[in-house]
Amino acid sequence: MRTLLNTICLLFTLTLFGTVGFRITGGHSWLECLYLAIITLTTVGSRDAGQSTATMLFVIVYIVMGMGIFTFSAFQIGSWIVSADFQEMLEKRRMHKEISQLNGHSIVCGMGRMGQTICQYLAERNRPFVVVDRDEDHLLAICREKNWLHIVGDSTQDDVLQAAGVERASSLTTVLTTDGDNLFVVLSARMLNAKLKIIARAAEEDSISKFERAGATRVVSPFSTGAVKMARFMLNPSIEDFIEIADSRGNELELADIQLEESNPLVGRKLMETDLRNRGVMVIGIRRASGERLMPPPGNAILNAGDCLFVFGSSESVNAILAQPDGSPI
Repeated sequence: MRTLLNTICLLFTLTLFGTVGFRITGGHSWLECLYLAIITLTTVGSRDAGQSTATMLFVIVYIVMGMGIFTFSAFQIGSWIVSADFQEMLEKRRMHKEISQLNGHSIVCGMGRMGQTICQYLAERNRPFVVVDRDEDHLLAICREKNWLHIVGDSTQDDVLQAAGVERASSLTTVLTTDGDNLFVVLSARMLNAKLKIIARAAEEDSISKFERAGATRVVSPFSTGAVKMARFMLNPSIEDFIEIADSRGNELELADIQLEESNPLVGRKLMETDLRNRGVMVIGIRRASGERLMPPPGNAILNAGDCLFVFGSSESVNAILAQPDGSPI
């Protein structure tokens, strides 16, 4: 980009030099001088610049000097158009355009090992998301190959989160290196979107309460979570194997929650009247908007707007329903 700007400035200076030169040597109007400078510089030469000796000498010098500069500038502009910088600029514009069209997507802050795993999980389930990381080389090496939407920048900054569409996002997870950075992301994201679901990673147990006060919806401590899961494997290995979330889409069983909006056709129906079971999904619990829990829910339970359905089924069936927030078809 700097090369392009320098080239444009060089051409402008050369044109200005020619305009002033024709003005001094020929006494033409400024518009005529600009016209003569341009047609001389581009070697069109459709009009005689003048008959005076001074003008002719200036034209000779101007053409000799201008031809070299003009040819060099044209080559520089052509090279820039086909260069990687130009292609990268077009790619960034395309990326920002696609991100600006997202709504209800997820944002992943941090492209470490946890961030890559989260993104892979979302990608396998065809859930739209945007990755944010400050390490440009690392981010591009992963995201370009997989065609993941990404933003290069510091996710603790409001403008970077806004570029990722935080106001329109449904959820955000931050898995940066330090608890301090993750806490800044939680604070910024909560101020920008009060309804956003925020999941934060906490390396220290003492930080969990701080994340919750800052506005995190859920706080995950990898060490304690991993330890609890290992204990469960020790005590109930068969159950843990049964409900294990699949690494390969559609091969295993999965748990998920479905939020019922007012427009959802499930609203007002009894649970037994829906076709969720026929679609390979079993409702194992209902949480009412009032906080009441139905575990397990009776078949004659009426589904209301604001209810949260906890469903269990194959990954393929669950993801098919999640991909259709309105619950259709019934």
